[in-house]
Amino acid sequence: MNMQEENLIQENIAQEPSSPEYKYGVRLLKNRLHPLKISRNNEDELEHGQMVLISTEKGHEVAKLHRIPKCVFQQWKNNLPEPLPFIRVLSNVDIQKHESLQDRQQAAFLKCNELVEKHKLPMRLVETKYTFDERKVTFYYTAPHRIDFRELLKDLTQTFRKVRIDLRHIGVRDETAILEGIGLCGRQFCCCSFLSNFTSINIKLAKDQGMPINPTKISGVCGRLLCCMNYEYSNYIEAALGMPPIGCGVMTAEGIGKVAALHFLNATIVVKLEDGRVREFSKNEIEMIEEDVANIEIEYNNDYHNDEEAAVINIAELEEDDSSYTSGI
Repeated sequence: MNMQEENLIQENIAQEPSSPEYKYGVRLLKNRLHPLKISRNNEDELEHGQMVLISTEKGHEVAKLHRIPKCVFQQWKNNLPEPLPFIRVLSNVDIQKHESLQDRQQAAFLKCNELVEKHKLPMRLVETKYTFDERKVTFYYTAPHRIDFRELLKDLTQTFRKVRIDLRHIGVRDETAILEGIGLCGRQFCCCSFLSNFTSINIKLAKDQGMPINPTKISGVCGRLLCCMNYEYSNYIEAALGMPPIGCGVMTAEGIGKVAALHFLNATIVVKLEDGRVREFSKNEIEMIEEDVANIEIEYNNDYHNDEEAAVINIAELEEDDSSYTSGI
């Protein structure tokens, strides 16, 4: 084999999406999946489901090994998450130490909560994480605004000696992603399964899709608008093309009427006629007119204003703000 052929083979191996270096991955905080950098020498000893030690920016961490299918790499394409260095498979001694750390994390969580109550700080502790090398402990918390936790940090420093303490402020959507759970749809929360980046969501999405403006129906466990309202929004925008606005006058085969409601996905329009009848037409069966049809009164269906419980909630509180989420936690 000449040098040119050898270089070509090495180039093909490097370009292969399922190369051994990225055959496995782990899920870290918020259930984020990261590929692992694994040498060919270590690959033979690895199996799906093993507990392994990896290196992250926080230090050495323990995670469960996952075999990554080729289809995942195809979905990632050029947006491949940051690969993490693989250290070793956990030994029996490592597993015992990991179990001990779980108990220490729980104890640290309770102790920190006790100190938060002592200093009467407006913060909610969400999670406590020790690195495997026991050099750092991170306390994740939510708070409505910036708080002065200098006194709390002093107490934590005296309590947890010879370990670096990190108090990390996270958003309410990140809190939900860390704690995990099941949504209204019956599936795992998007934020702790496949959703890696949060996008901006506002009440206009619900209105354009004809959803009831009721906080109990359009908000998630995190208290913010449902992320999934973004998924089908483009379809609604496309379906709305050529649709007349609600309240405008139209000519139908049964006479003049006024648009009372729009069914985007069915491409139909509900029209109230002059004689009080309500009929449903396709958008090709009506024609907008300039004639004044003020004598026809229609009722706007708005669950938000008809719900006494919802009426006391400021709908703006459900939209995005600076404390909704954070990055790089």
